[in-house]
Amino acid sequence: MKKVANRNKILVPEARQALEQMKLEIANELGITNYNAIDKGELPSRVNGSVGGYMVKKLVETAQNQIAGRG
Repeated sequence: MKKVANRNKILVPEARQALEQMKLEIANELGITNYNAIDKGELPSRVNGSVGGYMVKKLVETAQNQIAGRG
């Protein structure tokens, strides 16, 4: 069986801590407390997807602001 590569590789390893912190902040904004202590397998995929989706939205917004010279 062919092994599938992990696409979730962090391209800038130094950013790992900041991304983890961002994930926790977004989970708190969405009303999910103790996100880092929760077994993610117990959460509905919609909840996990909301955290990841909002994270991507914020990262894209930050990148666009930097490109536009506003960040």
